[in-house]
Amino acid sequence: MPEIALKIDRLTKCYGSLVAVHDLSLEICAGEVFGFLGPNGAGKTTAIRMMCGLLKPNAGRVLVLGVDIASDPSACLRVGVCPQEIVLWSKLTCLEQLVYAGQLYGLSAAKARSRAVGLLGDLDLAKKKDQLPQSLSGGMQRRLNLALALVHDPETVVLDEPEAGLDPQSRVRVREYIRSLARRKTVVLTTHNMDEADRVADRVAIIDHGELLALGAPEDLKRSRGEGDVIEIGLKSPADSDRAQMALSSLALAGRAEIHCADGALVVRALNAVQLLPRILEVLTAEGIPQGEVRLRENTLEDVFIQLTGKRLRE
Repeated sequence: MPEIALKIDRLTKCYGSLVAVHDLSLEICAGEVFGFLGPNGAGKTTAIRMMCGLLKPNAGRVLVLGVDIASDPSACLRVGVCPQEIVLWSKLTCLEQLVYAGQLYGLSAAKARSRAVGLLGDLDLAKKKDQLPQSLSGGMQRRLNLALALVHDPETVVLDEPEAGLDPQSRVRVREYIRSLARRKTVVLTTHNMDEADRVADRVAIIDHGELLALGAPEDLKRSRGEGDVIEIGLKSPADSDRAQMALSSLALAGRAEIHCADGALVVRALNAVQLLPRILEVLTAEGIPQGEVRLRENTLEDVFIQLTGKRLRE
């Protein structure tokens, strides 16, 4: 059994009559990258603040490596937090920021400096170590913010929208660094970027209205939820459209696929349609229907997210 780095047990948080988080339970394994996803107002930030000990729940508990943070708040020191808002000291250089933060966490001056120098190098900020944060680009400031969350070498790090506002080069650099942390640390990642979550997360939780809607590996969720993969099979003769749909009607009747023709192509949408493709081609060939180009658009994590949370935008 994998070690549980962070256990959230029936967390609930209310603000008056508003229930921001309701009976939320999940376990995050040591060494995994865990995506925590939800629309604006879904309760992500409230849940994360409770996970880190920054906000007291109305009910439930949070355990960090088996220790209840309510009974032993020092367990929170084993978690590093990188907030979405960039938080830096305006009169301290990059190096001074990290050394100061390290000492606040209880590191010796020498240890804090060693950690600071290493992190600045890892995040391509070594040449900026003696500069004030206001002289840095937005991407550099965000990377420095990330370094502040890691300076005390926590076992778990919580990253709230770490790619927000980054240029493409900085986005790739931060994404690569998050990947490098995997297995060495537990990473909890919140993001609105479904592509980012799909690329880096081992598992994701999707929440809305403070409740857990889905939990699992991105590939598993894409195979079981969402609108499904789309296969387009070119038909060499438009006259074959009706015959093709009729030949595959058993799949549609069984509820395994949506099938229609458009622009001279047979369009099949189904969950995990890749597994159906050999059978589809076999049936068309048996019916003597010539096929042209085959194109596939796989189900995405965004499809899953939209199906679960809806398309309505929220502020």
